[in-house]
Amino acid sequence: MPVSDVQLGSDVKILHPSLVNLYGCKIGDETKVGTFVEVQRNARVGARCKISSHTFICEGVVIDDEVFVGHGVMFINDRYPRAANADGSLQTQTDWAVEPTHVKRRASIGSNATVLCGVCIGEGALVGAGAVVTKDVPDFAIVSGVPARVVGDTRVRQAAAAGWTAVG
Repeated sequence: MPVSDVQLGSDVKILHPSLVNLYGCKIGDETKVGTFVEVQRNARVGARCKISSHTFICEGVVIDDEVFVGHGVMFINDRYPRAANADGSLQTQTDWAVEPTHVKRRASIGSNATVLCGVCIGEGALVGAGAVVTKDVPDFAIVSGVPARVVGDTRVRQAAAAGWTAVG
């Protein structure tokens, strides 16, 4: 599989370069890319990210620094995908428009999640495995389900795990 016309930052780790498909994209410093990952043109992955195996990052997706993307995560960039136009002719690039998606710093996306186009996953947010993200995820929110709904706050979970107690 090709790695062509890609801007790779320093110390990027592509575990099996022959088993990824990266083209026309940008991958930030110290990011790790697993096997069977595809990153399309005009997609951007920040620094110190981990992109796990079997993930698809399509055109229009921007992933900020320090983001975790689990196995088999799918990003979508077309709200109304079609193979053919109303007249039966095969669609081309001019027949649809990319809808951008943004994943903010330190967010985590669980395995097999699907992220529809036009959404923003907030800073420090956590998307549960198998979730279908259909709308924006607030900063630090934990979302899960189909469609994804807010079920918690990562700051509360991190405080509890560290043994901190609320003051007030």
